[in-house]
Amino acid sequence: MKIGLIGLPNSGKTTVFNALTKADATVTVYTDCKAKPNLAVVDVIDDRVTSLSKMYNPKKTVHATIELTDFVGLSQGSVRDGLFSSTSLALMKNSDALALVVRNFPDAAGDPPAPLEDIATIKDELLISDMIVAENRLERIEKAYKRGKKTNILEMEEKTLRDIVAHVSNNGWIRDLDLDGDEEKIIRGFQFLTQKPFMIILNSDETLFGNNQDILREIEKQNSVIEFAGKFEMELARLTDEDDVKLFMEDMGTQESARQRLTCLAYKTLGYISFFTVGSDEVRAWNIVHGNTAVKAAETIHTDLARGFIRAECFSCDDLMQCGSEKGVREDGHFHLKGKDYIVRDGDIMNIRFHV
Repeated sequence: MKIGLIGLPNSGKTTVFNALTKADATVTVYTDCKAKPNLAVVDVIDDRVTSLSKMYNPKKTVHATIELTDFVGLSQGSVRDGLFSSTSLALMKNSDALALVVRNFPDAAGDPPAPLEDIATIKDELLISDMIVAENRLERIEKAYKRGKKTNILEMEEKTLRDIVAHVSNNGWIRDLDLDGDEEKIIRGFQFLTQKPFMIILNSDETLFGNNQDILREIEKQNSVIEFAGKFEMELARLTDEDDVKLFMEDMGTQESARQRLTCLAYKTLGYISFFTVGSDEVRAWNIVHGNTAVKAAETIHTDLARGFIRAECFSCDDLMQCGSEKGVREDGHFHLKGKDYIVRDGDIMNIRFHV
């Protein structure tokens, strides 16, 4: 899972990035929009993986991961003026979801925060980016027509892109546009930003944290949202004494770390669930979109498993914990053989039978 952290300059993106990753990226004012983004990969904390690892005692335990990218600040007009590097834009397009970090603390000049206005500013930049991509492609299609290369596929692409331009012109996000399967396939390669799952991190200072219900309710009308106390979370991530961590979290009224809370929000926003593979060699967690089949789970592990899929041996992590062993699972009738059309459930433990 790849999540891009975006926001206005000085919104606290890098502070949040450090809090989530325990990194030590420099927190400063970005003056160069061409600066490279910060990158980190973190494990998804899942107690089920820990329990399975204790039970199987494998040679290797592999958690699901989240790849986080902390992009440079997007100021008003950055996209249209070409101030955002093509490398950063490409990385943003490759993200599975975008998380907008919004300032909810006084800035360096002492000016109060305006989170709803900042959200509107960034959303405009994303819409402009998609508009530019669609219009540029339409220009190339027109040139192809003039060269006598008018085909049914190009005409369908043109119609889809003109629908997108009209929708975006009215401040509509592409993910809210009703597209059929063929249209979805046509635009897949463009990786439009407003087609991606989108969530918001309200980055509050300690004095405001927990007292922003009106703002949170307003944001939730359109987007998933979570509130962090960024500086506090960054300092918390640097502590090594677990007792101190628990004490400070209790003082702030939080029970889970910033990474745990963002992970839960990301899974919910993207519709992800986890399934597991187990054994003496390896216990591993895998991500998959809710509603996918056993064949897709097999493909997630390895494409050869999907091509040669026969059936999946399947039982739930909860049943395993309750029965105490795979033998107990079988004896209690919780062990199942599933076909290609089986819809994978969160917490499934799967072993794919296949032939080469």
